[in-house]
Amino acid sequence: MKYPLIRAKSEGEQPPEGAGLRKAAAMGREQTARAAFDLHEDEAGAAYDWKRIAYVVCLSRALDALEETKLVPEKKVLYQFSARGHDMAQVLLGVRLTHRHDAICGYYRSRPILLSLGVDPVEALRSNLAREGGYSGGRDIGVVFNYPNKDGPSALPMCGGVGAQFTPTAGWSQALTYFRETLGDNAYEGAIGVVLGGEASVATNGFWSALTMATTLKLPMLFYIEDNGYGISVPSHFQTPGADIAANLQSFKNLKVLSGDGTEPLEAAGLIGEAVDHVRGWAGPCLLRLTVPRLQGHSFQDTQTYKSDVLVEKEWARDPLPKLKAHLVPEQISESEWDDMEARVARAVEAAREKAEAIPVPDPATVTHHVFSGAEPQIMGGLRGAATLPAGSSAPKPEGPRINMVTALRRTLDHELKVNPKMVLFGEDVGPKGGVHAVTLGLQEKYGAARVFDTSLSEEGIIGRAVGMALAGLLPVPEIQFRKYADSAVEQINDCGTMRWRTNNRFAAPMVVRMPVGFFKCGDPWHSQTNEAQFVHSPGWKVAVPSNAEDAVGLLRAALRGDDPVMFFEHRAMLDDIWARRPYPGDDYVLDFGKAKTTMEGEDLTIATWGAMVKRCEEAVKASGRSVDVIDLRTLVPWDRDAVLASVRKTGRCLIVHEDLRSAGFGAEIAAVVADEAFLDLDAPVSRLTMPDVPSPHNPALLDAVVPGVDDIRARIEDLCAF
Repeated sequence: MKYPLIRAKSEGEQPPEGAGLRKAAAMGREQTARAAFDLHEDEAGAAYDWKRIAYVVCLSRALDALEETKLVPEKKVLYQFSARGHDMAQVLLGVRLTHRHDAICGYYRSRPILLSLGVDPVEALRSNLAREGGYSGGRDIGVVFNYPNKDGPSALPMCGGVGAQFTPTAGWSQALTYFRETLGDNAYEGAIGVVLGGEASVATNGFWSALTMATTLKLPMLFYIEDNGYGISVPSHFQTPGADIAANLQSFKNLKVLSGDGTEPLEAAGLIGEAVDHVRGWAGPCLLRLTVPRLQGHSFQDTQTYKSDVLVEKEWARDPLPKLKAHLVPEQISESEWDDMEARVARAVEAAREKAEAIPVPDPATVTHHVFSGAEPQIMGGLRGAATLPAGSSAPKPEGPRINMVTALRRTLDHELKVNPKMVLFGEDVGPKGGVHAVTLGLQEKYGAARVFDTSLSEEGIIGRAVGMALAGLLPVPEIQFRKYADSAVEQINDCGTMRWRTNNRFAAPMVVRMPVGFFKCGDPWHSQTNEAQFVHSPGWKVAVPSNAEDAVGLLRAALRGDDPVMFFEHRAMLDDIWARRPYPGDDYVLDFGKAKTTMEGEDLTIATWGAMVKRCEEAVKASGRSVDVIDLRTLVPWDRDAVLASVRKTGRCLIVHEDLRSAGFGAEIAAVVADEAFLDLDAPVSRLTMPDVPSPHNPALLDAVVPGVDDIRARIEDLCAF
């Protein structure tokens, strides 16, 4: 079956009135483009294989038509986004990406550039059909793509959220400069990061955060904005004043800004070439805005009733495919050669369809695989296979006097920076200031501003940057200054955690996010949250909550030498607490995740707790005189359910103490597991002692009233033991 490449008016083969391009008019527009940019055809198009470009554009059109006329109506493709109108300029951009360390990060209308990078149509179709293999093995929407390519340009894992692609691309671009300038690897010279976004995406936090990073650091990054005038049904003037982001950014320092028509072959080719050459020369970032028509709805289901018939006809009159044909026929190829090419495209698409539909659906038994790292490494991202780190020891070798958690954390970071040149440490105030809690004090002076550096005040940018760095093969260690401020980075946090799973182990972005949490002398709603449950509920993240200096060293080192993203909570009240001080356990000490520690042993009751509550629970037990197992979980993902269940089966009673809110706190999960698996062993109801469901109050008297205290815990111990 031959799928039409150019829209027909009805059942015929002619495009709508106004969309057909006569040769003379097309040639006149090409001459205008040459004059406007002072280009001759050989200059504007010399870097382009126009026959290949035409083939890939037609291939993209045929795939769109196949899905719209056959696969979607047959309910074999459930999400479909046409690239008609965007396709030619994307392909022109894709063929200019030739460096093996180039990378793009796109969005749901970016299939044409994937095809230009070499993605096989079978791969694209099997992904849209949600079959085995492909971009995700059926786990994600087919248009949410990725393309690991160690021999050429890659496509970083796309995310489903609008604007989520910008900051990871900035991180990739920063990693390019790190490899070249800090590690001295000349193989990265000239490589670039390219992010694709629609006009609506320029209203997002991610866009502005990435723009700040790219311009302040002069990153080799190209912002490629495809302005089709609409974000679903919302016109561009709701997204950008004047509906022209390029015009609004003319005053930005360290940013080359270009703008033009993405439907005119020579104009688009000239602008893309100029933009890519500028960024590839590491002269700083560039924003290229090309206007294109969106010739179909936002998605297949979108009927575009919000557009007038006149507007739709005007958009089809700008269809770049007839313009591309007019540019090539008959000067470069004949009409019959064009027809032959279309026939080859039709055969290729039909063959790809047959192969893709013959691929089986994924095995449901595998759907839980690849949430975390396993025996099989990911194809791209992280240090696994690319760096050799020292072997660790599970046995602590205490040395020297007791030190506080701040010193222990700093010493661990110092050692790991020394043994791992691909590790970078960054966040707000972590540089000369040394962090608001002094954990990074002196590290920038010792390792330089390329490895320990401050960032702009954007948590979205901090985590998104870390994602791109990790994908490029660095070990990013970002700091979120206080737990509450992670909220603006939740999209990037969730996207990072699900990356391994949703790409079916093709990509992963291991990182260690350090985050101070909890009360300290006083509280408040902004600096004193814990809210561990939010990250426990984010698939793919490991969560560490050390209560003392020794555990902090072992868990931090395990995280820094692991292959998964880790949330590392540093409780503010424990950073300099005398109880939490321990001798430094040695530069080799690694504490495996998921292994709790019984800090006190007894027969009457089990207390499961973590973080700052461990100290209070121990004090309460001593005050009660009861025989109690106190279990410090140390990590919440994974958590040591076996240790808790074994203790409950011994004592017959269970108390869970945590600082977080009661409703849906992690204690509820522990209680549910104990009730499910040790119910017949219980001599009393499972009990929880937590904060009430209120934010952390500021006045110390109010804080003491809501955070579980020693007297509160002691009273609950007495009640349970007397039950």
